[in-house]
Amino acid sequence: MTMQIPEKVEYIINILMKNGQEAYAVGGCVRDSILGRIPEDWDITTSAKPEQVKALFHRTIDTGIQHGTVTVMLDKEGFEVTTYRIDGEYEDGRHPKEVMFTSNLEEDLRRRDCTINAMAYNEQVGLVDIFGGVSDLEKGIICCVGVAGERFDEDALRILRAFRFSAQLGFTIEEQTLLSAKERAENLKKISAERIRTELTKLLVSKHPNRLVQASSIGITNVVLPEFDAMLATTQNNKNHQYNVGEHALHTIEFVADVERQVEYIKRVLPQFEAETVVLKKEWSKKELQILKYAALLHDVAKPEVRVVQETGEERFPKHAMYGAKRAREILQRLKFDNETIEYVVRLVSAHDEYAYEKTLVGMRKLMYQLGPELIELLLELQMADVLSQHTNSLQMKLEALRMARNLHREVLERGDCVSLKELHINGRDLIEIGIAQGKQIGYVLNELLLQVLEHPEYNQKELLLNLAKQMA
Repeated sequence: MTMQIPEKVEYIINILMKNGQEAYAVGGCVRDSILGRIPEDWDITTSAKPEQVKALFHRTIDTGIQHGTVTVMLDKEGFEVTTYRIDGEYEDGRHPKEVMFTSNLEEDLRRRDCTINAMAYNEQVGLVDIFGGVSDLEKGIICCVGVAGERFDEDALRILRAFRFSAQLGFTIEEQTLLSAKERAENLKKISAERIRTELTKLLVSKHPNRLVQASSIGITNVVLPEFDAMLATTQNNKNHQYNVGEHALHTIEFVADVERQVEYIKRVLPQFEAETVVLKKEWSKKELQILKYAALLHDVAKPEVRVVQETGEERFPKHAMYGAKRAREILQRLKFDNETIEYVVRLVSAHDEYAYEKTLVGMRKLMYQLGPELIELLLELQMADVLSQHTNSLQMKLEALRMARNLHREVLERGDCVSLKELHINGRDLIEIGIAQGKQIGYVLNELLLQVLEHPEYNQKELLLNLAKQMA
């Protein structure tokens, strides 16, 4: 089997081999190359000790030298080069007590989590597949190297990683691996929030986020995201829904930022509806996609706690968006997300059921002001995924409302209407110059002026605003 290795990776491997060392591309990059996917990173494993690697290359960084990892820098691009190693005893279910270097590639591959991640390759030797990784790729299964229980005892995060790989690749988890994961799910309590967040995020942005259901069935989400278990246990017996809360969230995650899936579904349910006129064809950034996926996951997170059953048996969820925003903040803080991601997801959850634009330009300007103009496209995308995951009985009406919202948003942008204080043609210094005292009064007047400009965009002229400000003073 031949594999296309990037020029810089091949250069590093060749330098090491020319100096009497073994060196291979290893792990996920080999797996993805075999599958025809573009690897995100290229890792290199070698028999060379860290100090030998450092001596062979002009610029290196001691990324994790205590574990044998040196980053080789080539033209501002970094490549991790790690010495073959044997992990010592794992005492805490997270880290080996010690790391021992070895000259044996097989020993290095043996310590890895899954067979599909335990393959190595260089052009001289070809593919090294000691543990049946290629066979498992062909079968479409996730299977641990050696004894699954031992791998999970070494590092409990591997339990969540197995589900992440299953979600990314669409693979099933091998029976014994799944059983061992179930028996050790509680060990995930030992893992840091940051490491759990990384794996959970990769699962959510994958093609198969519904793997969370299986993760719930064996106790994983009970440890890392117990709110999801509550969502799966909460029915939605009303005319607007066809799934329970958890299932609805998963469908929303699948629809969000997936134009092809959105168009295909709309055409299947509403053949006469012009689907292309309502979907948003946009390339979302990695950060935006992450925000959308978590907003989709958490937009109804408070429904289990606010559920009300009426005399008719119909279930309602009053103020679920407001309480959901609070709950989403708690969850994202628990997972150690950055403040910007937390704030944006919370705002989207709070507004996901909000149609306050009232199908007018004034309403859209007010929504842009309240939510933040940078989040309107994200909100409309979330709302699109949300309605596509609801009952189909009022789908056309909801899609037409969303189409109007997109058109109103586009028109506000094209007109260049003011929707924020920074776009107001007056500032605090101007108010001070006309005699308004510094302090809270400045902020109050500016906000009152902005509210008037939202209603009447033609008011956004400095002299006119100054006159209005004098009347307020």
